[in-house]
Amino acid sequence: METRSKSAIECVRGTLARRNRAERRFKNFGRAAVLLGLAFLVVMFVNIILTGYSAFWQTHVKLPVFFDPQLIDPQGAGDPETLGSADYGAVVKASVRSLFPDVKGRRDRRDVAKLVSRGTVFQLRRMVLDDPSLVGAKAEMWVPANDDYDMLHKGNVDRTRPEADRRLSDKQIEWFDRLAAEGRVESRFNVTFFTAGDSREPELAGIRGAAMGSFFTLVVTLSLSFPLGVATAVYLEEIAPRNRLTGLIEVNINNLAAVPSIVFGLLGLAVFINLFGLPRSAPLVGGLVLTLMTLPTIIIAGRAALKSVPPSIREAALGVGASKMQMIAHHVLPLAMPGMLTGTIIGMARALGETAPLLMIGMVAFVVDVPQGVTDAATALPVQIFLWLDSPERAFVERASAAIMVLLAFLIAMNAMAVVLRRRFERRW
Repeated sequence: METRSKSAIECVRGTLARRNRAERRFKNFGRAAVLLGLAFLVVMFVNIILTGYSAFWQTHVKLPVFFDPQLIDPQGAGDPETLGSADYGAVVKASVRSLFPDVKGRRDRRDVAKLVSRGTVFQLRRMVLDDPSLVGAKAEMWVPANDDYDMLHKGNVDRTRPEADRRLSDKQIEWFDRLAAEGRVESRFNVTFFTAGDSREPELAGIRGAAMGSFFTLVVTLSLSFPLGVATAVYLEEIAPRNRLTGLIEVNINNLAAVPSIVFGLLGLAVFINLFGLPRSAPLVGGLVLTLMTLPTIIIAGRAALKSVPPSIREAALGVGASKMQMIAHHVLPLAMPGMLTGTIIGMARALGETAPLLMIGMVAFVVDVPQGVTDAATALPVQIFLWLDSPERAFVERASAAIMVLLAFLIAMNAMAVVLRRRFERRW
């Protein structure tokens, strides 16, 4: 008996040791998976930051500008229409060429004039229209450099590569280096990136238009999806009878949460634009499409929040004479609201990062002006990133990475808000 008992104990110990080893292996696999996921996340963030942080700085060139009266106001009348239609491009070219009096060739003179941004023309026009007394005066002013020279100043141009493989020739690099040696080149905070709309010139492009388009789209989405989602969740969880019809509705809501977002874009294109005739590329249509996409998420989260309220709350409210609607409105819904808000914020964060449905309804258009309302033509921040990454200029890739950083900051802030709301208002039973 004693021998059998010892052998049984040894067998159990051997089995236990084997199970412990298997458990340790499983834990190690789990830790390795988490570490691998974090490593990929860190690599992604580091790559985006290293590529895009320099977009927050723009290279400027100090330019001696002579507001030539013969080019701006030959009649000397100071007429605003004449001042607004003057040839400021010739003024800019003459100012840049004055820095390089030794450049004589026609092609070289044309190339040296491209050193500053085309936006300098509009900058000079605004200055003269605001202060006509500048006509005939001379001024030293800082103007944005062309995007190629901006990349050169930031070290994103490989000077060792053959001249044929670079966007800048050796002469152009030499001209820029001469200006830098004279103290006429410096980097300044890129205010334009946050205050301007899109542009075909990278140094003039900004995210304000896309950010306002995303803002108006999310306002429409939140205004529609939150009340509809909460009402649907309350009806299905608290009021609707348990029958085959409500079961079918619940199954379809769960299925809609897994439908690819581009399908909602096709639906919006067919219904809201082709059938109802709503304006294309408008945040109104984008908000309607994203409402359809986020409703399943909000409804599912809302029902889960309602289920988390203990039945004793309902029973106590009904026991003291409250009607069913009073029980729902005054007792159940306030307790479930933190979970509903969390689901809504997560759904809105998903909507903020969506691109495919907005592409289908035309929000991929090149929009320079900042939208002023939900019916104005606009684009969204994810779509703007998509457009910039599709451009061949290296400067647009830099600005796209910076826009991704801004978008990620908004997404992190929205998810952090969801966590704070849950921890602040959550009640444990």
